[in-house]
Amino acid sequence: MTARVVTLDLDGVTDKAGLMDRCARDLRLPDWFGRNWDALADVLSDPGLWAGGGVEEETVVVVRHWDGYAETRPDEWATAREVFAHAAALTVALALGGSS
Repeated sequence: MTARVVTLDLDGVTDKAGLMDRCARDLRLPDWFGRNWDALADVLSDPGLWAGGGVEEETVVVVRHWDGYAETRPDEWATAREVFAHAAALTVALALGGSS
């Protein structure tokens, strides 16, 4: 099994709307993505969106620069982490450390 790595960069994100917009952009979510917690949970759990063109391929989302959002909106970040933790169709990992 191979892994496809996708980066979700939250640098500069300060609110839920910004998080949803960044998810839509960086994860290349479909136009019908509703930009709310339930819609994010649904899209991250839809194996059809993350299939690797017929090749058995795991998708790993690496979330970078999340700490600013976590500090600014701790309640929202807790919800985001919960959604990420229950993503059934992919693996979500939080990047730790510097910006390199």
